[in-house]
Amino acid sequence: MTAPPDTLPWAAYRPGAGPPRDEAIDPQGVWRPHVAAALAGIDRPDLRALSEAIADDVRRAGLRFPIDGGTEAFLVDPIPRVLTAQEWATVEAGVAQRARALDAFVADVHGARGAVADGVIPERVIATAEHFEPAAGRYAPPAGVWVALAGLDLVQTPDGSFQVLEDNARTPSGIAYALAARALIQDVLGVDDEALPARSLDGTMALLRATLAAAAPPDRGVDADDAHLVVLTDGPTSSAYWEHRTVAVHLDAPLVTSEDLDLDGDRLVLRDAPQRPIDVVYRRTDASALEAPGHRLLLTALAAGTVGVVNAFGTGVADDKLVHAYVEDLIRHFLGEEPLLRSVPTFDLVRPDHLEQALDRLDQLVVKPRGGSGGAGVVIGPHADRATIDATRAEVRAAPELYVAQELVELSTHPTVIDGALAPRRVDLRPFAVTTPGATRVLPGGLSRVALKEGSMVVNSSQDGGAKDTWVLR
Repeated sequence: MTAPPDTLPWAAYRPGAGPPRDEAIDPQGVWRPHVAAALAGIDRPDLRALSEAIADDVRRAGLRFPIDGGTEAFLVDPIPRVLTAQEWATVEAGVAQRARALDAFVADVHGARGAVADGVIPERVIATAEHFEPAAGRYAPPAGVWVALAGLDLVQTPDGSFQVLEDNARTPSGIAYALAARALIQDVLGVDDEALPARSLDGTMALLRATLAAAAPPDRGVDADDAHLVVLTDGPTSSAYWEHRTVAVHLDAPLVTSEDLDLDGDRLVLRDAPQRPIDVVYRRTDASALEAPGHRLLLTALAAGTVGVVNAFGTGVADDKLVHAYVEDLIRHFLGEEPLLRSVPTFDLVRPDHLEQALDRLDQLVVKPRGGSGGAGVVIGPHADRATIDATRAEVRAAPELYVAQELVELSTHPTVIDGALAPRRVDLRPFAVTTPGATRVLPGGLSRVALKEGSMVVNSSQDGGAKDTWVLR
């Protein structure tokens, strides 16, 4: 089969001439066979009704995403993104490799600093990272894994390859949203796992629970079934509170705030259940710094080696957008391997040669504040006016250590329902890797995010983006 049924909505879809690369239709205007075959089962001509059915399910489920102090319904597009088994094999291996290297890097930052001594990464990059905390070395994870859960942001380039745009190792979010997107799509399409052409996500939470249990102090001897886990949140004000609640339910773990914790000697316990020590804290607080209010009891237990924390304190250094420029070299240094996934080329603007190159081409590059998230403060050179480019050039020249510049990657597009019809919209992918002592696994698919505004390259939900279910073909 080379195209979905020759009826609306498929026949009307026209992505236009590239770039960007469209994931459904090739440059000759022919449907890519794997996408055509996978989407053939979505034969409803009324896409508006399909979108409204998903929106109704979202409202009933209370699926929310806080934006600018308020809460908005999480937007899920009814057209899933489709990846071949071969595409996924490359992504899976590359994400696992990168997760292992990031874990080794964070351990090295809080240990021997071999990467600095060997000239792989400058000391100043680590020392000036927004979330670098030298004291975190005193709270090393008892099981030895610093980055138990990593979420990488990938983009598909015009040649079809995937590149890593950003690394997320502190408190990566999105797993529950990925599971929710799958459940919503299956519900509105009326298909079960056996009828779906995609790999099942059913084992996701069991794998997450096993990963958390593996972070427990080794002398506890706990397994995934009997580990006492808690999910630590800041409460309803947190930017991901819906996900915190959902994950806690699936893990069969209490959802707690710091006020719910206490100490029994040097062991962390719940105030309401002090008889059973906590084995692992799944830390999802927005206030992640060591000195943040509420961490005193947790740090006491962690320093004594009586509790595990996922992810460990100190992992934020790996999130730094300037560290990203050196991750390929860190893979070679720590793993002795060539990177399977390339990083989007990133300029270290403190280096005079990189700074001058970037300033000369600022209208072709993407400039990002080194800190921050959600696309805030990002200037996309080709989409910016002259005044914005000139102002950005002045800011970068005055304080190059506060910014990075990246080559612009034309994010691929995918059919997306806009006002009841299909239109091309840009997408990225956040796959998740879980690491235990001796093993790293990647969850199939992850969360695809979609920019719902025409022409936009910012896919974040905080800037009017949405999500797609990600189908990894069997």
